[in-house]
Amino acid sequence: MKVSSEKIENQQVVLTIEVEAAEFGKAIDRAAKNIAARVNVPGFRKGKAPRNILERHVGKDYLLQEAFDIASRNTFADALKEESLEPVTQPEIDAVTMEEGKDLVYKATFTQRPEVQLGEYKGLKVDKEEVSVSDDDVAHELHHMQEHHAKMVDAAEGDAVVDGDFITLDFKGYVNDEAFEGGEGKDYPLQIGSGSFIPGFEEQLVGVKVGEQKDVNVKFPEEYHAENLAGKDAKFDCTVRSIKHRELPELNDELAKKVSSFDTLDALKEDIKKNLIETREKKAENDRRTAAIEKATENTKVDIPEVMVDNRVNHMIDELRLRVEQQGLSFEQYLQFSGTDISKIKEEYRDVAAKNVKMDLMLEEVAKEEDIKVEASDLDAEVAMMAAAYGASPKDVAKIIREQGRLADLVATVQRRKTAQFIIDNLAE
Repeated sequence: MKVSSEKIENQQVVLTIEVEAAEFGKAIDRAAKNIAARVNVPGFRKGKAPRNILERHVGKDYLLQEAFDIASRNTFADALKEESLEPVTQPEIDAVTMEEGKDLVYKATFTQRPEVQLGEYKGLKVDKEEVSVSDDDVAHELHHMQEHHAKMVDAAEGDAVVDGDFITLDFKGYVNDEAFEGGEGKDYPLQIGSGSFIPGFEEQLVGVKVGEQKDVNVKFPEEYHAENLAGKDAKFDCTVRSIKHRELPELNDELAKKVSSFDTLDALKEDIKKNLIETREKKAENDRRTAAIEKATENTKVDIPEVMVDNRVNHMIDELRLRVEQQGLSFEQYLQFSGTDISKIKEEYRDVAAKNVKMDLMLEEVAKEEDIKVEASDLDAEVAMMAAAYGASPKDVAKIIREQGRLADLVATVQRRKTAQFIIDNLAE
């Protein structure tokens, strides 16, 4: 076998591969056996038709194409190895010379994995954020607890709506003095400040009393899901029907007993402070780890082929589609409600996708440089973690991975994780 390579635009490579006539002849023989085993030839049992009869039945071109597929499949991997190339796209394979008794010549065109120039990735200096918790932080958490256990009480006669109140509301919306479909409600429940309505709507109801009418003037967002209303000015004729205030429980030992296992408010405060410190310490460490990988990525030089970014964007969209469908929505409904489309999402994802591709390339290169291997025990631990997350047995998860042909992806994921840990373990003190 002879191999030559030529680099063309956009990091594409064209391999020209020559397979000796004798080897191509073996592929033709194998193709004839394969075809005979699956084609019915009148007068013969499957697999028993002589070569000349088989050729007349299916045609010589069909036989040669089958042989070409076999020969190219068997030689392409060896050609890549000989030229030290790693494709990131499926090759486009075209025959140049394909005749029985002659050398087979074909070309394979693909985008190659880009060359990666690593910068500094060991001994990186990444500071960890100092963690502290103030009395105000603790008070903020206690206030959340009060809100969670608040009682709703009817507003006194003559009280006006304040931020945070729960009200019931009659409203009717108009655009250009004409009522529009879906713009009317009776006794509609609304919490002021929840952001449930169009921006600017709820704030205009503050100060209104029960039974009072109020004209609320707003502008629909430019990307509102209903195209006939997007960007238009609207007026809502509103009447407040009822008001309920939130009554917060008193901050004392009784509340502490109610919301926790502690007998005193002071003990609860200490526990809140301890938990906040632990949470912030964990976040600070995660932020430091993320910053380390980002720094190693920034120090790396690589010219990323557009197709790799495109593939990552499509993968991110597939993940989004799956999450949306798991929530009971079709992807088309999600796009409609979000006021967006596929092209906008692709544009939004592109920068993140490019950053993630570069990070993966950096981690893969570091793994080669440092000879970081994935052991069977690493895969077992990953499968066990996945099984715990899905409430399945490791054996069942491993079987699914094998059946779906995802073992190589799993190995790559584990290797990148081990490599990231290597970078973190080698940070400067």
